[in-house]
Amino acid sequence: MSTAQHKIGSGFGATSTADEVLEGIDLGGRLAMVTGGYSGIGLETTRSLVKAGARVVVPARRPRTAEQALAGLPGVEVDELDLGDLESVRGFAERFLGTGRGLDIVIDSAGIMACPETRVGDGWEAQFATNHLGHFALVNRLWPAIAPGGARVVSVSSRGHHAAGIRWDDVHWRRGYDKWEAYGQAKTANVLFAVHLDKLGRDTGVRAFALHPGGILTPLQRHLAREEMVERGWIDEHGNLLHPEAFKTPQQGAATQVWAAASPQLDGLGGLYLEDCDIAEPASGTDDRQGVKDWAIDPEQAARLWTLSAELTGVDAFAS
Repeated sequence: MSTAQHKIGSGFGATSTADEVLEGIDLGGRLAMVTGGYSGIGLETTRSLVKAGARVVVPARRPRTAEQALAGLPGVEVDELDLGDLESVRGFAERFLGTGRGLDIVIDSAGIMACPETRVGDGWEAQFATNHLGHFALVNRLWPAIAPGGARVVSVSSRGHHAAGIRWDDVHWRRGYDKWEAYGQAKTANVLFAVHLDKLGRDTGVRAFALHPGGILTPLQRHLAREEMVERGWIDEHGNLLHPEAFKTPQQGAATQVWAAASPQLDGLGGLYLEDCDIAEPASGTDDRQGVKDWAIDPEQAARLWTLSAELTGVDAFAS
């Protein structure tokens, strides 16, 4: 499969911060939306976008917590949104569209990871439903605000997509649930979503990207017991990082998504998977440390997932 997945030499890297990536970029007059923009790398993303001059809407499952975390940041507004509840997604989108504003940047940063088997909605597996289907429905419902300004849509995936492609015969893991493979499927879905959205939206000027933010210890690990993180070699029994150099700070973790959202280096490009503030190379062999797997950027699988997602959510901004 031929691919445009090749580094461009951005000048940034794994240790670059979100503030560094946005230095010299004026986002004054731009409106961004950051799901999960009040915790972990989402919070740092919001802070850096505000610092660059943007106004930011932060949809939040816990609005009061979000307001406390974002207190003092100018030009930030919070509204309620539960990505695991399609009625909540519809309500948020209708309220936003009712303001008559357009969006210049959409960053789908919220997510859950490696949770115990959990069902939402119509018995949907929670990671696929929250990380992918909720964002799919949200972007499609907000399309009237996204398309006119030629926005960038950023889908925050993970290197976790190496763990699994789409389980086409059982996307909701009704047989043999594995929390890490289910997470991998959801993160693959995040990439495939960007691939097909970019194909559908590029004629209107909308471009989409997916990315791996890097390894960062944030509240995303809330479902992991300390013992499991010790077993994975992340921390010692006292909670101290064993290899600090292997992890990014939240500011570094936010860098690739703000680079995707605002860097002029990506003008004219889209449908790509990024890591360490550059375009990622295709993954080689069994190396799970970098790159993007073929199954995550396959245009046929991307189109198939779009069709399935539209059927499940009942939303498709591009339906004839």
